Amino acid sequence: MGMERLPYRTDLSDARLALIEPVLVQWRAARRGLGIRPPVHDLREIVNAILYVARTGMAWGVPAARLPAGEDGL
Repeated sequence: MGMERLPYRTDLSDARLALIEPVLVQWRAARRGLGIRPPVHDLREIVNAILYVARTGMAWGVPAARLPAGEDGL
């Protein structure tokens, strides 16, 4: 669902993704039919972006170029 990129040290490992993926999939499934547009970004990449920001303390208005962009272009 996204372009290939080099991994960050903060990215989820496959083992950690396996632990939380059922919750993420269930959360996304619960949002279907609520009038919300279809997903654009892979949930793993969203979690990776959150972990990157949490680890680096980067200001959200200045995201790394390889993280998924929001609607406002951030």
